[in-house]
Amino acid sequence: MQNLVAISRVLDWPSRVLGRWIPWLVAAVVLLKFSTVALRYLFSSTSIKLQDSVTYAHASLFMLLVGYAYLRDDHVRVDMFYANMSARGRALVDLLCVVLCVLPLCAILGWFSWPYVSAAWAIREGALFFGGMPFTYLFKTVILAFTVLLAVQAFAIALRCVAVLGGAKVDLFETTKEVD
Repeated sequence: MQNLVAISRVLDWPSRVLGRWIPWLVAAVVLLKFSTVALRYLFSSTSIKLQDSVTYAHASLFMLLVGYAYLRDDHVRVDMFYANMSARGRALVDLLCVVLCVLPLCAILGWFSWPYVSAAWAIREGALFFGGMPFTYLFKTVILAFTVLLAVQAFAIALRCVAVLGGAKVDLFETTKEVD
């Protein structure tokens, strides 16, 4: 069982790294949005690139941090019964959620977004609007990154669930300690 836990901790690595560095994007989003508003109201001007950059940064922030939120148990859960369950009961519920919900969602999202993203890469899709941010194909790739990051983190949590069901005493999520 300890091998499963060790493998799961290795799989946590992308979420930990992104969870450490991507939150700095919040400051960028705030500064970009402030700049957009300042341009509009102080100078009666606007910049499509600046507005697009707010959208790109905001969407990237949330999509790239999905695995970290899952690692930290910061996702949405209706836990009227979950909170009162034993560790094994919670592990079983989480394992079922991963197997029946999260991984199928990732598979479906990956399956349907692949043609969308690959078509954008094939033509090196540019700005959506005249004067907008170029490299839209890179932005669309974040959809696939979201899918992979969520699937990897879900698999790591599933491994810990199996370990708990097998008798190991391990936390499913990292909620009590600082992520390094």
